[in-house]
Formats: sequence, structure tokens, C-alpha cells
Amino acid sequence: MRNTRFGFFLLIFTAVVLGSCSKFAKLQKEGTLEQKYEAALQYYKKADYYHAGLLFEEITPLLNGKDARQAELAQFYNAYCNFKQANYNMAQFLFKNFYETFQRSEYAQEALYMHAYSLYKDSPNSNLDQANTLTAIGALQDFINTYPESAFREESTQLILELRDKLEKKAYDKAKLYYKTSEANIANYRSAVVAINNYQKDFPSSKYNEELAFLRVDAQYNLAKLSFVEKQKERYQDVSKYYLAFLDKYPNSKYLRQAERYYESTVKELGVIVEAEKALKDKKPSDAGKLSTPSSTQN
Repeated sequence: MRNTRFGFFLLIFTAVVLGSCSKFAKLQKEGTLEQKYEAALQYYKKADYYHAGLLFEEITPLLNGKDARQAELAQFYNAYCNFKQANYNMAQFLFKNFYETFQRSEYAQEALYMHAYSLYKDSPNSNLDQANTLTAIGALQDFINTYPESAFREESTQLILELRDKLEKKAYDKAKLYYKTSEANIANYRSAVVAINNYQKDFPSSKYNEELAFLRVDAQYNLAKLSFVEKQKERYQDVSKYYLAFLDKYPNSKYLRQAERYYESTVKELGVIVEAEKALKDKKPSDAGKLSTPSSTQN
């Protein structure tokens, strides 16, 4: 009995769907421009953005030069149809095109905001390339600059902060990746230090800076330790510099004890290097040449 009832409802549902499709297909094929416009509005009001979008996309170029108001609304609603269906890249393009075409429209400000918001929605996860994120930040800032008193200003500012957090996380992950892979290649220790230095310049208030400041001491220490003799002094001196900067900014850090161990070892190594340099100076010129270490441009 239950299966019979389910089959009955399924049959009715199928008939309704097929009837609707047939009706829509007939409208597309035989409907007038006005009929398609009115039908598109009805589909839109019912949140049927797929069918509304199909009709708006078809009639928009046909309305240009005929009914200015209908042409304006068709373009605006078509942009929203794409947005509602998560076609964000197309939506941002259509909203921007609407803004540039109808700058005096009552919807112009909203369209420019939705252009930026669509770009925000199209921004990828932090582990992917962030070119779109930068574009979205630029669009949101342009909107704020264009409409500083807009009701969308506060939300736009918040969206920019969210996108910057994503860029921050991307840069953090990149710096950590260099650090995690450093044991495989001494060049990665160098890259880790450079990435952390750049990160601190770009994100001076980041919540990750304490951890990265410690990792910079760690990476620089290991870089110095693995370097050729003639480069160790300068690199150990950088360990001391990074440690003192870390201590000054994070005196109560949970990483402090480990950083102190790197510093203490660095002081000892520098002492050994200074003694070796002093001994080398005391040697005769003929003997000193025998003790020189081959230089390397790669380490």
C-alpha cells in the first residue's frame, strides 16, 4: 500500500515537472518579448533563478533600445540570478557591467557592491593561489572609496579584514612549509628566514608572529650550524640579533626557553670562531694560507 501511494505521488510529481518544462519550452519558442520579460520576473520572485536567468539572458540584448527600464532591470536581475546560483565569476562581471552602463540607476551602488561581494565569494581557500583574493580586496576598497557613506561600508570593511586574514594564513603556511622542509635542504633554512622576515613586514600585528619569531631563531641557528666556516660568524650574529628581538617583544613566550638554548649555543660558537680568528692572525703568513677554508657561494 505504501509503495503504491509513493508511486502515485511520484507519477504526479513527474507529470507536473514535465508540464512545467513543456510550458517553459513553449514560452521560449513562441513567447513574445513582453511575455518572456513578465515570466522572468515571476520566476525570479519565486526564487527560480535558473529559469529566470535563462529568460533574462535571452531578452536582455533584445530590450536595449526599446524599453530602457526593462533593459535596466533585466540586466540587474540577471546578475542576481547568476549570484544566487553561485556563478560568482559571471555575477561579478554582470554587476560591474550594469554599474558601468547604468551609473545613474538607483541600483548602481548596490551593483558595485555586489560586484565586489561576488569577487569575495569567489575567493579560494587559503591553500590555493590568492590572486582572486587580492582582486576582491581591491574591489571592496574601490567601493568604499566611491561610496564612503554607503550602508554597505561597514560590511565591506569586515569582508576586507576576512580576506586579509586569508592572505595572512597563506603567508604563514608558506613560511611554515619552508621551515618544515628545511632538514632536506639548507637552502630552505635561508628561505624560511626570508619568508618570516617578509611576513613580519606584511603582517606586523599577526597572531602568528610570536611563533614565527621563534622559528626564525631556530631556522637561522640551523642555517649557521650547517654553513661553511667562513659564513658562520655572520649567520650566528644574526641568530643573536633575532633572539634579542624575540626576547624584547615576547619576554614571557612559551618558546623562550628553547630560544635561550639556541642563543647560549650561539654565544659559544661565536666564542670559538673569535678564538680561531685570533689564532689565525698570530700564525705566520705562510702558515695562515695552509689553514684557509675553501669558500662556497652556495652555502
